[in-house]
Amino acid sequence: MPRTVLFVYGTLKSGQANNRLLARQEFLGEAVTLPIYRLYGLGWHPGLVTDTDAGLAVEGELWGVDDRTLAELDEYEGVPHWFDRELIALRDVVGDFQAYFFKQAVPAGSPTGAIWPFST
Repeated sequence: MPRTVLFVYGTLKSGQANNRLLARQEFLGEAVTLPIYRLYGLGWHPGLVTDTDAGLAVEGELWGVDDRTLAELDEYEGVPHWFDRELIALRDVVGDFQAYFFKQAVPAGSPTGAIWPFST
């Protein structure tokens, strides 16, 4: 079964609203990115962007995802209009990991951080 290792950081994480979309997929554990990314709050979900100047080590999870589920997630995430699935650099692990990156302009004043949901 071909599979992609996906880094999830928002509503797809365990215990979050859309984790059900990863049903029957393989949870591989928690992971942290290199500090060159940043999450922005976009209402009920976050968006990940590259920020090499003021990046943070974003916390998330790794999931082994089959091709069918990956195609369903791409549709759910609005690839290629709202998000793109690209390689991401993780701390303390080597390999090809992918994540969904927000590709629209981040609204001014959006909350930001490294862990979703943001603390209030």
